[in-house]
Amino acid sequence: MEGWRDMDDWNNIEPDLSAEPYVFAAGEPPPGVSPFALIREEEGPTLVLTRADADRAGLAYDYVAARITLRVNSALADVGLTAAFSRALAAAGISCNVIAGLAHDHLFVAWDERARALALLQEL
Repeated sequence: MEGWRDMDDWNNIEPDLSAEPYVFAAGEPPPGVSPFALIREEEGPTLVLTRADADRAGLAYDYVAARITLRVNSALADVGLTAAFSRALAAAGISCNVIAGLAHDHLFVAWDERARALALLQEL
């Protein structure tokens, strides 16, 4: 199957935990705020940005997350990587929101679960 790679092909996914908490907020980026991601949905834009930036801009949010970047080289067409880490996190009861960039996958897990999520990802 094209794009399929076994987890052994990725060797170590090299999860890297950001020191800053991130949040998801609604609306356009305020002046001076550079979000990590901007997702445009039919219902309106979603900003993913550091909690510090959201607080400075007075943006409302509910979910505080840790950002874990997988430093492994993978392609957008690869099959299996997302399934592997989401299965491991789900089995431990950890929710995960994923944003894939051209270079890396970025996982957002509940801030209080960051250490446990990082340890599970390091075991893959």
